[in-house]
Amino acid sequence: MIRLGYGTNGFADHRLDDVLAILADLGYDGLALTLDHQHLDPYAPDLAERVRALSRRLDRLGLDVVIETGARYLLDPWRKHQPTLLSAEREGRARRVDLLVRAVRIAADLGAQAVSFWSGAVPDDGDPAAAWERLVAGCETVLAAARDAGVVLGFEPEPGMLLDSLDRFDRLRDALGRPDGFGVTVDIGHCRCLEPDAIPDCLARVAPYLVNVQIDDMRRGVHEHLEFGAGEIDFPPVMRALSESGYRGLVSVELPRHSHAATRIATESLTFLRKAAGQ
Repeated sequence: MIRLGYGTNGFADHRLDDVLAILADLGYDGLALTLDHQHLDPYAPDLAERVRALSRRLDRLGLDVVIETGARYLLDPWRKHQPTLLSAEREGRARRVDLLVRAVRIAADLGAQAVSFWSGAVPDDGDPAAAWERLVAGCETVLAAARDAGVVLGFEPEPGMLLDSLDRFDRLRDALGRPDGFGVTVDIGHCRCLEPDAIPDCLARVAPYLVNVQIDDMRRGVHEHLEFGAGEIDFPPVMRALSESGYRGLVSVELPRHSHAATRIATESLTFLRKAAGQ
């Protein structure tokens, strides 16, 4: 049975406790929790208390969790997704690393399946080779913290960023020495958007180190997360490939621009994905 989750970035207008109740009532198995100011702020002064309360709530509802770190304006209220692991300023890179280490600690306290993160785009005036060196160095620091905490990392190839493909993920994994606990987050829509291979082939390729899955519809060459049925993906073969891959973690709906209709879309998405999976 494929275990389905829903990303909290698609419930931005709801209180987190209400999100948990809705997802549990609908029958979801878990959630992909984006650390952000409106749900679980990793910089809140009472963070430890909030995490303990959240852990108890997840246990009562029987929900699994993955930690996502793609909040748009958490670190910089002026610049979306900034700073990144690639930022030219050392201080900026340190702020991103600090966020990811905080995410690792939260994941450990919640028993999360993985912490997911991405590279960021090469700065406009940047050198791709220098950006790659910064990426590897930042990942090494986060990986050390994850090892100490017993947390699995899932690196996500993201269109428009330095690391945007499974080929480049393989290169990063090699640069880090192919470490245990450093896996890949696959967004099904991203595979349709830019990978040359069919989605089931992509999943088979990364099966040994697949630790997190995001799911949405998408069109070739267009990085726009769409409701199921609005894009080009044929989902039954995708769900079969996920089942055959041996992956047993959450498969979480990733619709970060759909909070205006969150409850409807969460309901319809669950029905759609269960049907596609034959469940």
